[in-house]
Amino acid sequence: MKNIPYIVAGCAIVLSCNRPRPSVTQQAWGEAAGKPVTLYTLANSNGVSVDITNYGGIITAFRTPDRNGDPDNIVLGLGSLNDYLAGHPSLGCIVGRYANRIGNACFTLNGTEYLLAANNGKNHIHGGIKRFGHKVWDAGSSSDAASATLTLNCISEDMEEGYPGNLKVEVQYTLTNDNVLKIDYTAVTDKTTVVNLTNHSYFNLTGCKKNILGHRVIVYADEYTPTDEENIPTGEILSVENTPFDLRKWTVIGDALAALPKGYDHNFCLKTGMDSPAPAAELYDPESGRLLQTCTTEPGMQFYTSANLDGSKKSPNGTAYTAFMGVCFEAQHYPDSPNRPNFPTTTLNPGETYRQTTVYKTGIR
Repeated sequence: MKNIPYIVAGCAIVLSCNRPRPSVTQQAWGEAAGKPVTLYTLANSNGVSVDITNYGGIITAFRTPDRNGDPDNIVLGLGSLNDYLAGHPSLGCIVGRYANRIGNACFTLNGTEYLLAANNGKNHIHGGIKRFGHKVWDAGSSSDAASATLTLNCISEDMEEGYPGNLKVEVQYTLTNDNVLKIDYTAVTDKTTVVNLTNHSYFNLTGCKKNILGHRVIVYADEYTPTDEENIPTGEILSVENTPFDLRKWTVIGDALAALPKGYDHNFCLKTGMDSPAPAAELYDPESGRLLQTCTTEPGMQFYTSANLDGSKKSPNGTAYTAFMGVCFEAQHYPDSPNRPNFPTTTLNPGETYRQTTVYKTGIR
């Protein structure tokens, strides 16, 4: 993984002192679908912490220090479980069974056509109606001298939302003393199916105080998958050269949007391997000094600049989430892969294990 310099709040003072061990604490957070919901807080030894609920595996807060050592939340979140139950634009949740879009809400696998929920016009998005972000997951936690971990498990039953196979899924969140939030996904099935999982956090390194138009971004991709007017891939894989999708050098997001007034909601083809996470993107806020690096084992990443946020959802302190208030780095396979044989496959067979690892490393400069 590419190293990013960072300074932890108070590091120069506490290195010679006894720092607190990483920990996991929890609090009751209500009930959904007749099941208790819990909010877990993972904290490391440097004052970085992340709140995650077993409802949808939602990251509700991710607190990191700025260059002055002052911690603040860098993801868009809501104040209560009821706020999430009222509906939201996938803020911070686990997305599945299939992240992103499937054209015409159907696909064919081994000669059988499977019909899915058309919940994005005539297309399917983010797993449908009973998506993973709406499930109450079984949870367990642990910590040691180096990290704090929350492990979530669920079963998606055969033909749920139209997908074949009983799918057993585990998602593990680990916050380390290197200020890394690592997300490990695994899944197994008893029938051939398709799987594509991701996390849908919206990052805002200002502490969610203002929009992200002043943020700088790098996306480590030489190619992208162009889409039609409904955001379904055309099947082409094109070079980013001499296009608004060439983000291989530090680019001010607001400047880039001059050519894309509706913002980015596009899949970038990454130069990653399947064994260990490789750099996918970096985000920097000059005012706070905060840095965020995304690394993943996945072949693609949906870069989304949240143009569709309409102000109807608000932060716990009342800040309205309007357009361009967050940036998503959704590490995943390509959209509509089940209908595009030239794309990396998302097919999972019995006896195989789906694996995905994505890490978010925080720092300052």
